[in-house]
Amino acid sequence: MNDSPTGTAPAPTTARRRSAVELTTRVPGRPAFRLGSLSVVWRARMVLVCALLVAATVLLLCVALGRGDYPLSPLQVAEVLVGGGERLDRFIVFDLRLPRGVAAVVVGAALAVSGAITQSVSRNSLASPDILGITAGASAAAVALIVVTSSGSIVGMLAVLGLPLSALLGAVLTATVIYLLAWRRGADGFRLVLIGIGVNAMLLAVTQWMLVSADINDVSRAQVWLTGSLNGVSWSQVVPAAIALLLVGSWAATASFTVGALRLGDDTARSLGVRLQTQQALLLIAACALAAVATAAAGPIGFVALAAPQIALRLVGSAGPPIIASALTGALFVVAADLIARTILPVALPVGLVTSALGGPFLLYLLVRSNRKVSR
Repeated sequence: MNDSPTGTAPAPTTARRRSAVELTTRVPGRPAFRLGSLSVVWRARMVLVCALLVAATVLLLCVALGRGDYPLSPLQVAEVLVGGGERLDRFIVFDLRLPRGVAAVVVGAALAVSGAITQSVSRNSLASPDILGITAGASAAAVALIVVTSSGSIVGMLAVLGLPLSALLGAVLTATVIYLLAWRRGADGFRLVLIGIGVNAMLLAVTQWMLVSADINDVSRAQVWLTGSLNGVSWSQVVPAAIALLLVGSWAATASFTVGALRLGDDTARSLGVRLQTQQALLLIAACALAAVATAAAGPIGFVALAAPQIALRLVGSAGPPIIASALTGALFVVAADLIARTILPVALPVGLVTSALGGPFLLYLLVRSNRKVSR
C-alpha cells in the first residue's frame, strides 16, 4: 500500500534528506528558523555561551589596549572606540595598539575555525593544523620566502606572490600530501593524525635546515616570526586575514549541516545526501586557507587550533566542535595570552610561547582521555 498522493513512493535519497532536515529542525522544545534552504535550531545554551564569550573578549581587549607605557583605563579605551576621548588617546589606541588587538582576535578566530573543521572532518579531537603539519607547511613556505632570495627558482616565485600566498601554497600542498597518504577507501582520522605527525616532523626539519644554511640576519628575522608573535603587526597584515576569516568563516558556519553529517561517518554522510569527497576537499581547503592567513599574519601560534574547538565543545555541550563558538573561544584565548605575555610576566614574550605553555597540558589531557576511551 502506498501513501504517496501520486501513487509512487518518494526517492530514497529525497526521503533520507527530508528526514535529516526534520531531525535537525524539529527538535522538541527547540523552535526552528528557516530562511530559504538554510534552517537553524534555537539553542539557548549556545547563544548564552557565545554572548558571554563576546563580552569577555571585548572586556579583555579593552584592558589590553590600555596597557603600555601610556596607560589607559578600560573605560577610557571604550570611550575612544565609540568615537570619544582625547586626541592623544585616539592616536595611542587606533594607530599604535588597535592593530595588535584586532590581529589577536582575527588570528585566534581563524586558527580555531580551522581546528574545528579539521577535527570534524577527521572525527578526531587531536587533529588540528599544527598537529597535522598544515601550519608547519605554511611556516616552511614563509621561511623559504624570508631566508632565500634566489630569483628564478620556485622560492623566487614565492617572493613575488608575497607572504600570505606563500603560506597558503605551503599549507595546501601539505594538506594534499597528508590527505593522499592517509587515503584508504576514505580518509581515516587515526591514519590522518599519524601521517600528519610524521609530515610535521619532516617539515620542521626542513625549516631548521633552511635556518642553519641562511644568512644570520634573515635567520634572526625568521626565528622571531617562528615563535608566533604579534609584535609590530600592522593593518596591512590584519586586513587580509580579517577578509579571509569573514569569507571562509561565514561559509564554514553555513556548512554546519555538512560538518555535522561528516562527524557521523562516511556511509551516514552519503546516506544524508552529502557529496563526501567534494565536501571534504572544500572543508580542508577552507581550513588550510584560515591556518595559512593566520600563520602569515602572526607566525605559527601553537595549540590554539587544537584547544579552542575542544573548549568550545565542552562549553556549548554540542556533539562536535561548533564553528562560531570555536571562533569566539580562539579569539578570547589569543587576546588573553597576548595580555599575559605583555603585562603579567616579568619579561615580554611572544604570544606563541604563552599559548604553547597553556595548550601543552590540554594536549596531554586529550591524550589521556583518548587512551581511557580505547582501554574501556
